[in-house]
Amino acid sequence: MKHQEPIRIDQNLVNAWGRTLPELLNSTDSVDVKADSLDPHALQIFIRTAGHSEYGLQFKCVYVDDREVKVYFVSAHKGQGCADEESEVVEELADDYIRHIHECAQALQTITHA
Repeated sequence: MKHQEPIRIDQNLVNAWGRTLPELLNSTDSVDVKADSLDPHALQIFIRTAGHSEYGLQFKCVYVDDREVKVYFVSAHKGQGCADEESEVVEELADDYIRHIHECAQALQTITHA
């Protein structure tokens, strides 16, 4: 089996994530996707929930190869302050969003595995 090198993130892939990930989330959530300035194989993803909770969760998504990503939960915010990252609500949100991030990576394999 041939070993695949990690994908280097370019603006086309960032744009594809920015178009695709919102389609997998709640319609009222908002998302910002950027290339990680320190890691050429990673994306920084910030998702804001809608409604009264006003949670914001940040993730780092690293391409292991052209088909697989690892997703790291970085931080959580509520309103203008920090949120308890170990609270049940935040853990459930993070788990749900991580699943959606993996779904997005799967959906974009037509780009990354070309």
